[in-house]
Amino acid sequence: MSDTRATAQTVRYRERLRVPWWWWVPGLALAGLIALEVTWGVTTLPSWLPYAVLLPVAAVVLLWLGRTELRVVGSEPGDIELWVGAAHLPVGVVARSAEVPRSAKSAALGRQLDPAAYVVHRAWVGPMVLLVLDDADDPTPYWLVSTRHPDRVLAALRPTG
Repeated sequence: MSDTRATAQTVRYRERLRVPWWWWVPGLALAGLIALEVTWGVTTLPSWLPYAVLLPVAAVVLLWLGRTELRVVGSEPGDIELWVGAAHLPVGVVARSAEVPRSAKSAALGRQLDPAAYVVHRAWVGPMVLLVLDDADDPTPYWLVSTRHPDRVLAALRPTG
């Protein structure tokens, strides 16, 4: 018998930490400028080739930067988990949780940061959530994760039953 628990769980919240839309304008413009420089500098190349290579590379880089997905899954109070990329955290080990506003992010990531903490920081995402752990088997004191909607993440982590 196979375990279908991971595929049958309810998604309570999902967010992809994509780069802002306006990053695409300078990203593609920079790739176009570099392609123009290559075209001028290497006259033996077909003029379209640097554009055909560098514009898709810029698009792939921007997509790659926004690849991280944050989701909260589970339907029963005992099986709710936070997934950030491939890492997951059962809510049962979370002792406290809080929103870290954009204004406090610098302090949370600076002198106050514990080196053993699990951090998923995306500079283009303002707020974060702080999840303090109470797990004797895990040396990680807390998770600090970027999210655009910390209130929704924290609400999804609360058991409803």
